[in-house]
Amino acid sequence: MRPYFEKMAEIGKPLSASKKKQTEENVAQIKKIEEELQKEIEKVKSAGLPTEKINQRGQLTIWQRLEYLVDPGTWCPLHSIFNPANNEEGTTNVVDGLGKISGKWAVIIGFDNKVMAGAWIAGQSENVLRVTDIAKRLRLPLVWLVNCSGVKLTEQEEVYPDRRGGGTTFFRHAELEKLGIPVIAGIYGTNPAGGGYHGISPTILLAHKDCNIAVGGGGIVSGMSPKGYFDEEGAEQLIEATRHFREVPPGSVSVHYDATGFFRAVFETEEAVLDTIKEYMKGVPAFDPKFFRVAAPAEPKFDQEDLNNIIPMNQKMVYSFEDILARLSDNSEHMEFKPKYGPEVYTGLVKLDGFLAGIIANKQGFLGNDYPEYAPYPGIGGKLYRQGLIKMNEFVTLCGRDRVPIVWFQDTSGIDVGDIAEKAELLGLGQSLIYSIEQTNVPMLLVVLRKGTAAAHYIMGGPTANNHCTFSLGTPTSEIYVMHGETASAASFARRLVKEKDAGRPLQPVIDKMNELARQYYENSRPIYCAKRGFVDEVIPFTLMRKYMTSFIGGAYQNPDSICPHHQMMLPRIIKG
Repeated sequence: MRPYFEKMAEIGKPLSASKKKQTEENVAQIKKIEEELQKEIEKVKSAGLPTEKINQRGQLTIWQRLEYLVDPGTWCPLHSIFNPANNEEGTTNVVDGLGKISGKWAVIIGFDNKVMAGAWIAGQSENVLRVTDIAKRLRLPLVWLVNCSGVKLTEQEEVYPDRRGGGTTFFRHAELEKLGIPVIAGIYGTNPAGGGYHGISPTILLAHKDCNIAVGGGGIVSGMSPKGYFDEEGAEQLIEATRHFREVPPGSVSVHYDATGFFRAVFETEEAVLDTIKEYMKGVPAFDPKFFRVAAPAEPKFDQEDLNNIIPMNQKMVYSFEDILARLSDNSEHMEFKPKYGPEVYTGLVKLDGFLAGIIANKQGFLGNDYPEYAPYPGIGGKLYRQGLIKMNEFVTLCGRDRVPIVWFQDTSGIDVGDIAEKAELLGLGQSLIYSIEQTNVPMLLVVLRKGTAAAHYIMGGPTANNHCTFSLGTPTSEIYVMHGETASAASFARRLVKEKDAGRPLQPVIDKMNELARQYYENSRPIYCAKRGFVDEVIPFTLMRKYMTSFIGGAYQNPDSICPHHQMMLPRIIKG
């Protein structure tokens, strides 16, 4: 198959000096959003105790542990400002991402020991479940840096119970292990109750000499025999017991290394724990990249900084998706699938770091007076029509057959609507696409390039509509909403306007409400809002898109659960005809 993959068709063109000059303001707006995002990330990193205070205690912070553990240049953080419960800490108290350890991809997560000694707080369990989903979907080792003081007891109802509450994470560890996916833990500090189960549920437990894991902490043990109320005598007993358990917390190394043997090894220094994680990572299942690469890795021919000039902040302005892809794919090459059919959608194969990837994206602009073929009105890019939906169904199915991971790029205003569209079967074809995605069983990555709107956001690889979206990325130009704010205002208040007009009442009060709803839609769809609520797993600069894409693809090919030999693939042959 070398003739198919080694040299594909070239794509894209360089930016002219005049284009760069015309888009200076666009670049400035994008940079402003990136700066605002970075400020939010720094807030999370600076939460809790200062780094100096943690270091004075003889401990490293989570950030220092990650810097020591992860191979330089490979860290792709996720959920950096995720805070779905809008808690007062401003963080879910875990830090996670995708990175290489000893040259192999892993999903990595650790408690932020600067904030309440790594306690369980609101929103954390949802974060952990998303992370375990990534490990499950990519079949990558899950590496935990455990340092968890247990539940924030004053808000236990926000943390402990529910179907997706704190305990669900332990079930997910068991699920990963059942699937043959190892969970490796480096354990630090005091880990009672939920922290204890975070420590005991992994596959390999590597302990720092001062750590412990226990069913209950000293505070729980010392308070186990209350009278049903508190008095001075009980308080004195509690003081004495607490002093004892502070000196000798339950579940220390002397118990879980010497007696139970749960700890595989114990180390004098924090760095030694991390060094041993690196050693264990050398032994996890992983194919050599040459097993799946179709060509030698190559950088794009065009500068990724150009993306800031190409992708407009103004959602109504058009651009060439091919020019975007040319700044992301190896050697700026591609193999397009059915270019003349379903022109509102791009589908094709590219190489990312030498690996084959499927690409699906919305295309923008006027589609001609004769398209869509079933309607008397012209088609506009960003909207999905019959041919585009059929093309995506075909392409997704073939990617599943050939075991090719898929990267989706969304910039969609939705699916064509009205009786004409219904007769063209668009509702059924949209659901067919969800079915096609679900039956592929290949990992997928979603990039919300600009608009993620209506059901089109779901059916185009959206995480709400399938099990295979590994994670989703936003950009400085992302917006996610059921419909544009102006459209929502019109839909919500159109009948009210008619009623007020017929009654002879002034329209301005209704108009004011319409403008307020449009404003709310705008504010509640901005990139930072989307990242905090979890509508996307991370918002990244355009210049990091290729890094995240190649990391995802590298992880997808590291230890896949099924293989299609290159010479037995059908999709490249169908493209060539």
